[in-house]
Amino acid sequence: MAQNPAKMMKQMQKLQEDMARAQEKLAEETVSASAGGGAVTVTVTGALEFADITIAPEALEDLEMLQDTIIAASNEAMRQAQHLANNRMGAIAGALGNMGIPGL
Repeated sequence: MAQNPAKMMKQMQKLQEDMARAQEKLAEETVSASAGGGAVTVTVTGALEFADITIAPEALEDLEMLQDTIIAASNEAMRQAQHLANNRMGAIAGALGNMGIPGL
């Protein structure tokens, strides 16, 4: 069933505004992940940027272990941030399917 083109354009503009707002909010949200029993904690924003890394002083004693722990915490924080972004943006992107546009 075809929709009114003016109505579809208005819906698309609203969707675009909603996505821009969601992206702005994501940039303000953070997730954190720890590894090595809390020796390293990495914080990442919803925009997938590193915001903070905290290293416990005792972790400095074993450089190789510290490197592995940083990688593990960073990877987990990125996974969590990606999941957060997918959840936030997925709800908005789902609206595209409800607009009746073929191929979306």
